[in-house]
Amino acid sequence: MTTIATICARGGSKGLPGKNLRPLGGIPLICHSIAFALAHPAIDAVHVSTDDPAIARVAATAGAHVPYLRPPELARDDTPKLPVIEHLVAHLEAGGAHITRIVDLQPTSPLRHPDDLDGCLARASADDAPGLVVSAFDSGCNPYFNLIELQADGSVTLSKGAGLAARQAAPTVLSLNGSIYVWQRAALAQAAHNGMWSVRVATHSMPAARSVDIDTADDFALAEWRLARQCAPR
Repeated sequence: MTTIATICARGGSKGLPGKNLRPLGGIPLICHSIAFALAHPAIDAVHVSTDDPAIARVAATAGAHVPYLRPPELARDDTPKLPVIEHLVAHLEAGGAHITRIVDLQPTSPLRHPDDLDGCLARASADDAPGLVVSAFDSGCNPYFNLIELQADGSVTLSKGAGLAARQAAPTVLSLNGSIYVWQRAALAQAAHNGMWSVRVATHSMPAARSVDIDTADDFALAEWRLARQCAPR
């Protein structure tokens, strides 16, 4: 089995321009995910897909393989991520690589721990392994209890169900945090054409404190604060 890590980092970002190269804890944001992948013993190689020459240079210096600059049709604001990963994996396979599993790491999720990936990989290696394992967390929101939907007339209704007196009575609901996706190769190919939910998906839960997804300046400030707490002497 060959397991690679993919990190997709587009140059354009409207919420926080230049976020992938913005220093977090003294190093560019994307380098946290590169260093994480390079250090994990289950990952055989780390590959970055980007359309930005500056990101490519930083990623290569950090030890990742950057095989090309992503073509413009895969670097638009509305480009789905799955075709980008499939494009990268197919390119590597065309060069002779044999890939059986793909660990996709979101560069804007820098607080993951090795234990988080260990949990995802264990689920992906089970006898009943799904096509995809995703990381998620308990956000405290639940469509059966406190999530509401805006209606056409301006009123709101509970998103799902008839209403419960206590959140504890609601079914368990998790939020995707985007940090880790572990794909079986065949499942990735299928999902790239038919969507993520066209394959069987399982989850591994992460703590909310490690589930920060940086999209805004406020998210970045929260990640800085949490990273400082993680690194502080005990």
